[in-house]
Amino acid sequence: MNEKLPVIDMRPLFDESATAARANVAREIDAACRDNGFFYVTGHGVDPAILARLEAASWRFFSLPEEQKLNIAMAKGGRAWRGFFPVGNELTSGKPDLKEGIYFGTELPPDHPRVRAGVPLHGQNLFPAEVPELRNAVLDYIDALTNTAHALMQGVALALSLDRRYFADHYTADPTVLFRIFHYPPSPAGDEGWGVGEHTDYGLLTLLAQDKIGGLQVKTARGWIEAPPIEGTFVCNIGDMLDRLTGGIYRSTPHRVRNTSGRGRLSFPFFFDPGFDAEIVPLPHNSTSVRDDSAERWDRENVHAFTGTYGDYLMGKVSRVFPELRQEVF
Repeated sequence: MNEKLPVIDMRPLFDESATAARANVAREIDAACRDNGFFYVTGHGVDPAILARLEAASWRFFSLPEEQKLNIAMAKGGRAWRGFFPVGNELTSGKPDLKEGIYFGTELPPDHPRVRAGVPLHGQNLFPAEVPELRNAVLDYIDALTNTAHALMQGVALALSLDRRYFADHYTADPTVLFRIFHYPPSPAGDEGWGVGEHTDYGLLTLLAQDKIGGLQVKTARGWIEAPPIEGTFVCNIGDMLDRLTGGIYRSTPHRVRNTSGRGRLSFPFFFDPGFDAEIVPLPHNSTSVRDDSAERWDRENVHAFTGTYGDYLMGKVSRVFPELRQEVF
């Protein structure tokens, strides 16, 4: 299939005076979210030097012997759920993924109220002493992508005919920010396993930087298509909570990864999600009648039946990804 994902220049979303141009960007976002739920963004304002630093430091880390990588194993991150996991330790739909990676999030000091209270997924990141430059590269990248995501959510709000600060005012004043660095080793010859199997993301928006190798596939209404890397862009996709908030007008789209290049592959997914304590309710103008699409979803769950906070939803999901860490959190 030769179908390609749209490319959207989001530059006007940073310009307070560009009212008409912002409206045009919002229409493009709306069309993409109603169709595939996936698109590329340019004009995102992220200095390419930040990503270059991150990529170089990441390759240094994944080149280390595994015993050194395990110095920052996720088991050492405790309730903050941060650190390194080896190939096969992360599950998608109960099956091990053919990837290794590091989990990061918003860096919080030990005296932060949520850290003192032991709230899961809050705390300090684990960084390798062997690659000291990774710390600043990760934290700079998180700051840059957070700024981009806030601007994009203004575009999403306008696309939904809401005030452009709607999400900032109701959901993302203190967003849940999660960041991963994944390394996909080459698949063994004849292996049919997936680097990561079919899944949807949990929150509002994902911004993905991938290296030149590619391997991302998106499930559209017309079949699976490739989402190859385009220099200077991020791949953006919507998650389950935006599906839930819009009553299915914007649907979280399944995707998967397979590395058949014969070389290692890096990807950098950044997740921009509602605040941990934010109550998830449909947007004001949505119909109360929402179709149950669980029979079509990869996990057979009805996201529109969910009630509670985003933290409730997130914890229910991530505890399945790393079942061996579940006791650390619950």
